[in-house]
Amino acid sequence: MQMSRILPDVIVIGSGAGGGALTKRLADIGLRVLLLERGGSLPREPDNWDVEKVFRQKKYSPLEVWQDRSGKTFRPSSWYNVGGSTKFFGTVMMRLRSRDFEAVEHEEGLSPAWPFPYKELEPFYADAERLFGVHGDPSQDPWEPPRSAPLPYPPVGSEPYVASVEKRLRGTGVHPFPLPVAVDLHPGGKCVRCATCDGFPCSVGGKNDAETRCVEPAIGTGRVELWTDAFVRRLLLAADGRTVNAVEVYHEGEIKVVTARTVVLSAGAVNSALILMRSATESFPNGLANSSDVVGRHYMTHNLTTMMAISGRLNPTKFQKTLAFNDFYDGEPGYPYPMGNVQTLGKLQSGMLVAGTKFLPSPVARALTRRSFDILTTSEDLPQPGNRVMLRNGSVQISVQASNMECHRRLNRRVKSILRDVGFPLILAKTLPVNFTAAQCGTIRMGADPATSALDPHCRSWDHSNLFVVDASFMPSSGAVNPALTIAAQALRVAEHIAVADFGAGKPIRDRA
Repeated sequence: MQMSRILPDVIVIGSGAGGGALTKRLADIGLRVLLLERGGSLPREPDNWDVEKVFRQKKYSPLEVWQDRSGKTFRPSSWYNVGGSTKFFGTVMMRLRSRDFEAVEHEEGLSPAWPFPYKELEPFYADAERLFGVHGDPSQDPWEPPRSAPLPYPPVGSEPYVASVEKRLRGTGVHPFPLPVAVDLHPGGKCVRCATCDGFPCSVGGKNDAETRCVEPAIGTGRVELWTDAFVRRLLLAADGRTVNAVEVYHEGEIKVVTARTVVLSAGAVNSALILMRSATESFPNGLANSSDVVGRHYMTHNLTTMMAISGRLNPTKFQKTLAFNDFYDGEPGYPYPMGNVQTLGKLQSGMLVAGTKFLPSPVARALTRRSFDILTTSEDLPQPGNRVMLRNGSVQISVQASNMECHRRLNRRVKSILRDVGFPLILAKTLPVNFTAAQCGTIRMGADPATSALDPHCRSWDHSNLFVVDASFMPSSGAVNPALTIAAQALRVAEHIAVADFGAGKPIRDRA
């Protein structure tokens, strides 16, 4: 049986925002890592930016079918490749607000407190922003939480059409600010400000994803070995049941068993939960790390609506992801409950609209998208124990009911009113379905009490001392901003904890590059 060429200190399963960032930090500290990725490396090719190939033919999406709560099948919005979902993310890397780490009352329920405050994660947020090369100016957002350092690069700047909309928005009393984006747009960088960022891989390497910013530099240290097309079947326990003894992985046509002192799951909120379930033993019949019966539960995404604000004026913008506002994040006068975040989408193209809408003629879609200003509204999805990931006769089932929708509807009404006030008389909106899986989180929650959580505040399993879970599944709540930066920040925090607590390393110097 072929084994790893290195004798790893740590096995990391998954190479996205969590696994990639953690691997890089461990390698920089001096630990040896075997990185297991279910997919392969995406080629840089013209099809990366082809709307037909990416959105209609779904060339880069897995040929995988899941079931919803009624048993109806659907293709999930998930990807298996080096860099994970960050290869397709819209590059937005925004911090959760300070209040998101506290217990917050919503109109339809409670968003639980995290087991540590915002200030504990703040220095790692700053590290993650440097690691991913984030552009922006958070000082322009009145609701930005306290920070120890500015973003490493200035705002990318809005094109004239978006700048004119921003000026009109300010006239209504809202506070737009530069959207923090992880693109390689500094001098000498690869970003070309194209119209194919949201939902597309980058054919020129201008997107600062987990592959380019984390995995490739980590491999360059000589302390990381990457196995691609490596499907982890299950984790194997030692005889005492308290430690993970090995990882069983299907790779290069055979089943291999690899071992390391520490194992980190970073396969995504759905697949990390599934791996723990598939690893069930007589002592842990509901899956590993699951004595609290929370694994697979409290599944969250976000409540999301896309809006096309249409006027008679043509919108020639290419790179539209430059603007956001948080004026309604914590509610509004007369409504004390959180509503959410508003940000620009990547510029919609007619093929994208046709791929997502039935019976819409291409000429109509082309006319609409040429005149649209495109917006995304995001509200928090509250954790519910009945919203869960399950294995049903070998199939993946996401049993989910929508939650906290009233605040989202209120946010949408407010945003539509503002858009009409600034010159967009026609607004087409689509709320994404409850089984949309691109922002999945919460299925292996961390907490301060092992009776109600699977992980401790450093993402270590309460049940198995050498097992960590570092992807969006650790999140006790979703907040209302993109999760990528929070995942990466916690990954850096956990990496330093592993180095000190498990390997006796001195406190490492953080990456200031």
